Amino acid sequence: MRALRTVPAVLVALLSAAAVSAGCSVSVGTATVDKEAVAEQISTQLANQVGETPDRVTCPEDLKAEKGATMTCTLTEQGATYDVKVTVTSVEGDNTKFDIEVADTPN
Repeated sequence: MRALRTVPAVLVALLSAAAVSAGCSVSVGTATVDKEAVAEQISTQLANQVGETPDRVTCPEDLKAEKGATMTCTLTEQGATYDVKVTVTSVEGDNTKFDIEVADTPN
């Protein structure tokens, strides 16, 4: 008989947060937001929503500080990876706000 694999509680919480987009803001001095700052904001926002920080979040490049700009980052939690879609919702001076949306299923 094959044992059923249990899904870690933090992963269940992350998946339940997947349908919720969250606004984040980062101050920028140029026309982009540093990729490490975006990844940090994603981790912080998810920690605020589910009570735990994901194992790792990485973004491939700096985010354009322009309304409508998008980028896909990667969230890693207990060996599984998920896409995180980042979409800039507004830019006011040096303040860029963006929404995040975690994919429902791992890659």
